Amino acid sequence: MANYLILALFTIFLYNSSSAERLSINVKRLGAKADGKTDVSKVLLRAWNSACASKKEVRIYVPRGRYLIRNPIVFNGRNCKRSMFMRIEGTIIASTDYNFLGKHGNWIKFERVNGLSISGGTLDAKGAGLWNCKKSGKNCPTGATSIGFYSSTNVVVSRLTSINSQLFHMIIYKSKNVILRGIKISALGNSPNTDGIHVQLSSDVSITQSRISTGDDCVSIGPGTNNTWIENVSCGPGHGISIGSLGWDLQEPGVQNLTVKSVTFRNTDNGVRIKTWTRPSNGFVRNVLFQHIVMNNVKNPIIIDQDYCPNVKDCPGKVSGIKISNVTYHDIRGTSARPIAVQFECSKKYPCTGIRLQDIAFTYKNRAAKALCEYAEGTASGVMKPPSCLYR
Repeated sequence: MANYLILALFTIFLYNSSSAERLSINVKRLGAKADGKTDVSKVLLRAWNSACASKKEVRIYVPRGRYLIRNPIVFNGRNCKRSMFMRIEGTIIASTDYNFLGKHGNWIKFERVNGLSISGGTLDAKGAGLWNCKKSGKNCPTGATSIGFYSSTNVVVSRLTSINSQLFHMIIYKSKNVILRGIKISALGNSPNTDGIHVQLSSDVSITQSRISTGDDCVSIGPGTNNTWIENVSCGPGHGISIGSLGWDLQEPGVQNLTVKSVTFRNTDNGVRIKTWTRPSNGFVRNVLFQHIVMNNVKNPIIIDQDYCPNVKDCPGKVSGIKISNVTYHDIRGTSARPIAVQFECSKKYPCTGIRLQDIAFTYKNRAAKALCEYAEGTASGVMKPPSCLYR
């Protein structure tokens, strides 16, 4: 017992020592005005560069208030001497004039950072003006992603809220070892292209304990994504959790080792979806687990769509080259907003293989739902409502 006590006291001493050594940069003391009218970009970059150059741990602190970032801002970590820390208690807002950001790909961008922790805070991109422009059919800018992490490693983002993004709320691109925890994302259900979290060309990404309500995919998984874990996420409204669209390019890295579990979908267009273009491609999807999922009033609860081609002229041969294999659906239940609750529309040239269904239970308007399969091979066990249409 004495040894345990000594170890505990030593641990507390180290924690307090390390906490004492971590300096803090309060952006208000550097001149940032929390009035929502004065652009604070230069102040934030000055704080970032000071922390980046320090040999000691430095925390950038954004107190309560409203801070305007008018134009795109890039936090580059290439020359940082150690891990970076940001604590945000305030709200960072964009200009209501969407043209300030709309012609750029990103609003807030972190690039080439090795070791980054961001906690708290709200991002408000003021995207409604751009949404209305797009709905009117006018010539509008594409829009900017609210926050992106590019070519970065060892990133932890916790308790961050993103609302009213112009485009995607969050992007993880060419990054590794990324933890997103307690994320809240919100936009109107009819807001165009406002994906919650997009992951592409990245590995070892986890998204947990998060709530996403938006106008497009809650989470979208792009090409070249490996070892992704999604758990305890609430989705809706939105387009569900989607792998894809994949297969636009002939030479395209695949998606593998994805787990989606303990997720709830409410009033979404899709539940768990795999979507590929009907174009030649050497890409693939394999080793995917969808488990312990509840769906309420979902239009396409379980769907593989390998017949995606909004513009027919872009799809020569009208067949998908993406090979889909070893996908498991376990303990998925709820209500479908359409008669067909399970739909596997696989590639005629490369049928889906190794599809496993176990304990699936859906109803449609208090009646039995249906299943539809094309070129899908696999097995089914346990409760199966609707009955499986897979072939062996």
